[in-house]
Amino acid sequence: MACASCGVSKDGKPGGCNGNCSGGCNRMNTFDWLAQLDIQDTDGYDLVEVSFKNGSRKEFYHNPPYCSTSTGDWVLVEVPGGGGFDIGKISLMGDLVKMQLKKKGIKDSALFLNVIRRANPRDLEKLEEVRATERDMMIRARSIARTLDLDMKIGDVEYQGDGRKMTFFYTADGRVDFRELIRHYAKEFKVKIEMRQIGARQESSRVGGIGSCGRELCCSTWLSDFKSVSTAAARYQQLAINQAKLSGMCGRLKCCLNYELDTYLDALEDFPQHPERLATKVGRAELIKTDVFRGLMTYVMTEGPERGKFTTLAVPEVKEVLAMNKRGEMPPDLKELQFVPVAAKTGSGDEDDDEYDEDVDYGGDLVGAIELADEKRRKKKKKKKKPSDGQRTTELNPTGRDIAPRDKQRDAAQKDRRDQPKDRNKDGQKPPRPENNNQRPPRQNDGKQPQRPPQNGVDNAPRKEQRPPQNGADNASKKEQRPPQNGGDNAPRRDTRPPQNSNDGTVPLPPKEGNGGKRNDRRFFKNKNKDKKD
Repeated sequence: MACASCGVSKDGKPGGCNGNCSGGCNRMNTFDWLAQLDIQDTDGYDLVEVSFKNGSRKEFYHNPPYCSTSTGDWVLVEVPGGGGFDIGKISLMGDLVKMQLKKKGIKDSALFLNVIRRANPRDLEKLEEVRATERDMMIRARSIARTLDLDMKIGDVEYQGDGRKMTFFYTADGRVDFRELIRHYAKEFKVKIEMRQIGARQESSRVGGIGSCGRELCCSTWLSDFKSVSTAAARYQQLAINQAKLSGMCGRLKCCLNYELDTYLDALEDFPQHPERLATKVGRAELIKTDVFRGLMTYVMTEGPERGKFTTLAVPEVKEVLAMNKRGEMPPDLKELQFVPVAAKTGSGDEDDDEYDEDVDYGGDLVGAIELADEKRRKKKKKKKKPSDGQRTTELNPTGRDIAPRDKQRDAAQKDRRDQPKDRNKDGQKPPRPENNNQRPPRQNDGKQPQRPPQNGVDNAPRKEQRPPQNGADNASKKEQRPPQNGGDNAPRRDTRPPQNSNDGTVPLPPKEGNGGKRNDRRFFKNKNKDKKD
């Protein structure tokens, strides 16, 4: 796998290792170990394997002898249909190419394209320019496909080495009519367009990522062929059928479920067929767990007085009980057949040597067999914080608020005032309240408060007696000094008006016309409106 700190340099080689690692530096890398040996190949093989876009795609080409290329060189190769060239890197040469052809099922007599020449610096600069724009082109292509309401996803975009052609790799659930989409792409990008549909696993191999194991995805580092994975592989390995845990980055079942499947199938050959239920005289037991490599099977009682009890049996005991049930017989109980592990003796073999291995697996269920005493926890005492210098101490009153020293003095004074005895007579009743201020007893001055000075020349005279008399002869009202109105001295205004609706039968005079008259009669306005209509 790739080292964690290496990166890809301009020429495509890893920056932090010797160039032989695989993974993030160069996906699907291969190591040509024959090229490292100083051995001359007498029977030369003219086919080479060329890797494109850091191992995302590999093809086989004829290598003419005049090119004089070797493993790791950048070369220009022909493209199908002509019309340009592509740039790739030679990953394998010689007899190792024969092994790859045999692995992929390709015959030597098949038609292969040719290597043109070695790439020069100008060709590599052109390749870097078009590779730098692939991400922006993919984002633009996705937006165009979304505007056309096509049920497809653009997973990756690959430019041809000369920049004349773009290949769009997409995934879709069904068949997609993208004829209109190709017209938009050709108008937008001004190059030749090729659409290639791939699966979800191939998309993950091109994009790459980190799996749940913490390492890079197998499909993007070394796994080249994909096999179908079913849920039966998880059942054989005694795994819970949880779609979220069994799915990989591609949304399909993980490819690693097939890695250990053959080992589990070989181990399951020693187990009996259909061991799901065992019949006993005390009830029926059902299988809930199987330890494939240790050869143990755990059952739980579903009937009888021992319902819910777990019992672990070895494979021979299970076969024996199944044979008894097939003959119509039932064992009295599974306790006698329960698997009991024997501690491995680690001593020298003498009778007095009683040293045993500490790692003992007892099997079965030990719930309730060992009970631990409750741990006694001591209550921690809260430490009182000591006030620092310059920090005032505060106390809490019954309401929960802080009490300052100034508030303490005020509360103490109120408490002393409440504790003082009140004036009461012999019968325990309060003295009668004085009717006026003159009968009030003088205040008792205990010397704490200064006595008020005399006001208005009288000692402690009430304020009301010193006020000037109102409505008296000395205080004439302002109304008497006003000038006479309406021809009379201080005559009321209503007396000058003519009587209205009087009982003597007289009809009140209509109001005078002009600015001074007031027309409040309804009949006047009614007649006025009638004249306007006429």
